[in-house]
Amino acid sequence: MSEAERQTQSHLRDLFDSRGISPRKILGQNFLIDLNLVEYIVEQARLTPDDLVLEIGSGTGSMTAMLAAEAGDVISVEVDPVMHKLAGEAVMMFDNVTLLNCDALKNKNTFAPEVLAAIAEKLEERPGRKLKLVANLPYVIATPVVSNLVKTELPWSAIIVTIQWELGQRMGARVGSSHYGALSVWLQAQARVKTLKRLRPSVFWPRPKVTSAIVRLLPDAKLKKRILDRDFFQDFVRRLFHHRRKLLRSVLVGMYRKQFSKPDIDAILAPFQFKETARAEELDVKTLVDLAAAFRAALDVPARIAADPT
Repeated sequence: MSEAERQTQSHLRDLFDSRGISPRKILGQNFLIDLNLVEYIVEQARLTPDDLVLEIGSGTGSMTAMLAAEAGDVISVEVDPVMHKLAGEAVMMFDNVTLLNCDALKNKNTFAPEVLAAIAEKLEERPGRKLKLVANLPYVIATPVVSNLVKTELPWSAIIVTIQWELGQRMGARVGSSHYGALSVWLQAQARVKTLKRLRPSVFWPRPKVTSAIVRLLPDAKLKKRILDRDFFQDFVRRLFHHRRKLLRSVLVGMYRKQFSKPDIDAILAPFQFKETARAEELDVKTLVDLAAAFRAALDVPARIAADPT
């Protein structure tokens, strides 16, 4: 077993002590110290030499090395220059790893240009290959990373990530659950979401104060095809669930107060035959996709989001 693979707590403590460094809480540095779980994550990715892997949060490079041993190429992103250096040492024997020392996100809605450029370059080198996100994601960026990758037109074929348990519940929640919301609908309208394992805080060092989960997302082309305008749909669902417990009709009247009268809203809703007490949190994913399409058609502005921004 290589040094890169032996990410035990004692090994990490010795490594950090020898460099005079400590985990940085502000960057969400909680290292997975159960080797069986690291191996499990890599196994679930079902990697082949045709795969391009994106890892966000290189850490010390332990999982990066495992990914490199099985994938065609690995792009690993680490914002901390100290961890970036350690990861570089861990994967120096591999010629298929690109290490980026930058923030993975430009903002909450967009990946950093350096990350997108690196992905584009590797995809261009071997047309037809698929992209897989495999990572122990820092909690603070987990939601935008997953949501933004799903939103892109990149040819991603799997997302296997370690995230906070509560976030995993939100991603996979079904209608009727207290965790069901805009994120649940956005992801499940385009992908199959499954929680693979629940992780105790003790499998990390330092121990986080919350439970974690390994979650898998697989794209579903048939589902995605039903969404006529993904920008519109994402905006529609996000704003609708901002008032998830208010009456659906009232929320929609407020959302489109500049475009439609109340009778107009009633006419759009009529084919759905909702009860007067219907609320957004009671509508399943398919119904919300259809409802968004109905409002988009009524607005008759096919290429842009037309709802009144609030």
